[in-house]
Amino acid sequence: MRRREVLLGASVLAASPFLSILAGAARAQGDKPVPFDAQTVRQMAKELAAARFAPLDSSLPPELDKLSYDDYRNIRFNTDRSLWRGQGSAFEAQLLHRGFLFRDKVDIYLVAEGQARKLNYDQSLFRFEHGLKPPDPKIDLGFSGFRLHSPINRPDYFDEIAVFQGASYFRAIGKGQVYGSSARGLSIKTGEAEGEEFPVFKAFWLEQPRAGVDSVVIHALLDSPSAAAVHRFTIRPGTSTVMAVEMTLYPRVDLDKAGLASLTSMFMFGPNDRNDIDDFRSMVCDADGLAILTGTGERLWRPLTNPLRLQISAFGSTNVRGFGLMQRQRSFFDYQDLEARYERRPSVWVEPIGDWGDGAVHLVEIPTPEEVHDNIVAFWRPKEPMRKGREYAFTYRLHWCWDGPDNAPIGRFGLTRVGGTDERRQFVLDLAGDAIKSLPPEGLAARVTASEGEVSNIVLQRHPDIEGWRIAFAFAPKGAEVAELRAEMVRGEERLSESWVYRWTA
Repeated sequence: MRRREVLLGASVLAASPFLSILAGAARAQGDKPVPFDAQTVRQMAKELAAARFAPLDSSLPPELDKLSYDDYRNIRFNTDRSLWRGQGSAFEAQLLHRGFLFRDKVDIYLVAEGQARKLNYDQSLFRFEHGLKPPDPKIDLGFSGFRLHSPINRPDYFDEIAVFQGASYFRAIGKGQVYGSSARGLSIKTGEAEGEEFPVFKAFWLEQPRAGVDSVVIHALLDSPSAAAVHRFTIRPGTSTVMAVEMTLYPRVDLDKAGLASLTSMFMFGPNDRNDIDDFRSMVCDADGLAILTGTGERLWRPLTNPLRLQISAFGSTNVRGFGLMQRQRSFFDYQDLEARYERRPSVWVEPIGDWGDGAVHLVEIPTPEEVHDNIVAFWRPKEPMRKGREYAFTYRLHWCWDGPDNAPIGRFGLTRVGGTDERRQFVLDLAGDAIKSLPPEGLAARVTASEGEVSNIVLQRHPDIEGWRIAFAFAPKGAEVAELRAEMVRGEERLSESWVYRWTA
């Protein structure tokens, strides 16, 4: 996916819970309010799964049918009409127009006091700038998604903190961050030769946030040829923005290639994998590694690559305790990009709630020649297929953060550097952490293994500039096309660091 970006009678409104939402906000004439709770959307998803899949309406009038990226940016929401503005809550919402890549017609509902009302399209909610011709105002276009705003950086300004738009994609940021990695409601057949299936959020229900409450609740109905699902998001912005996600899934078919808690990111190049790219920057990525906390408590760190050929890896675990696409390098000097500010992109950590059973964290790395393409996907896949006609529930937290919530007292890997010749590759791994920075060198060692080829010249030495350590070793492929490398810092049989895992390819 390419990345970038009611007028009702006063007597009726006076008694309506929607007065506080619609007055001074989106005055789109909606349908009659209907009772609503979380079970409402679950029942919709269950009924959807029992019926034949029907794609969303993606037809657009001529004025919107062939918009370029720049054209689409000229359609701006009228911020004076932001939902919930002036109502004393910590949140506002802005609706997103259809066009460019975002063609699907998405329904949006507002919920207050147990009643839901649909928002119909109203052209006056938007500004069409730089001569862009607006569509016929009589057409009910619907929307493509919405943005959430909250004052996380300063108290007098509502910053954009999350956006839901395009298929089942959404993303968020914490304090001081800029958008980077994304999440998805569900991924299906990612990286498969038969082609990926992209489920879509076809409708959202936005609950009116109460004054003095630091969270907002969003319900989403997801649909695809293979499954329907409902998500309930409780979103709490801050230094880390945390989403509590409750997902209920209803497969239409026996589902053996689904990705749960799916994350999407971009890695173009870094010191471990430049691919002869001629660029003034030293790194270009939204995330530089995949971190995993297994059910047994082992912590894995897998540096990301931009491979020459599609690479799919699986890390098996029973009751995985966490995984995420992380951005560990936090200095401007790691990237040297004044516009993209990759050092401010969020890490995204998935924290499962409850036991998820047997399965694996999958990592898909897709070749890309440009940084505008997301080419990294990570997700959880259950070991056993999810059967048609059954109901499956998964609960987890998404942390959009500077660092993951797992702050175990062990050494953590930072940059991985790779160089040398085709016959002899040189690896240099830096690791740091309070638990290892002052350790005496006696008895410490680096343990390095390879599934193919030969490892030699293993060295562990103190790295005073990062108050940590450096592991260096040479790897000779010996004709191998693929090798799985593994390294860790140990004292005898005691592991003192994460396990660094890396797939080398010829």
